[in-house]
Amino acid sequence: MFQPRIPVNPLPTGIVTPLVQPTPTGDIEPHHTVHAPVCDHHHTPAPAPVPAPSSAVRLTPAGLAVVVAGSAGAVLVVGAVLVSMLLAVAISAASVAVCAVVLRSLLNGPRRHR
Repeated sequence: MFQPRIPVNPLPTGIVTPLVQPTPTGDIEPHHTVHAPVCDHHHTPAPAPVPAPSSAVRLTPAGLAVVVAGSAGAVLVVGAVLVSMLLAVAISAASVAVCAVVLRSLLNGPRRHR
């Protein structure tokens, strides 16, 4: 019951096909391109290629104001949560200290009256 049993993998059933099948390349001929003939009349130059947009983030003044307001709000929320947690810990510590003083006075009270 407590001895491990190793499962046995069964043999594959059916036909196993290979993932990559070779393609015949003997009857493929190279493709030759024909160059355009040179003409004697004047053409307008091709327009300059448009540079690709850079990956740097560009913010407008309104977008910058939104980012600053959002980050300030996040800082205020995180600060409020941390202050409330600190306040909860301080209140818990004070209540435990008061309970300890009350218990100490209750346990030491009968000894003093004898």
